[in-house]
Amino acid sequence: MKFNLGDKVRDIVTGFKGVATAVTIWLNGCCRYGVQGTQLKDGRPTELVWIDEEQLELVSAKAISVKKREKDPGGPRPVAPSRDPQR
Repeated sequence: MKFNLGDKVRDIVTGFKGVATAVTIWLNGCCRYGVQGTQLKDGRPTELVWIDEEQLELVSAKAISVKKREKDPGGPRPVAPSRDPQR
């Protein structure tokens, strides 16, 4: 991946600037970044915009620090006991 999550990036076609908050890699090899704008519209954050990696340029690295999870983020859990009253 060309950018890290938390980097501030700019769309070279539209000029849209924001922070890379998500990334997806598609089956055909296309890498797209979810970019969250830093401006508010009517007092609310704008929607996430998905932009191809090739269409982005770095504005500033690590504009937002990404915290690492301290605990296990989840995964398979033991099977819950049955609540079936017939048992």
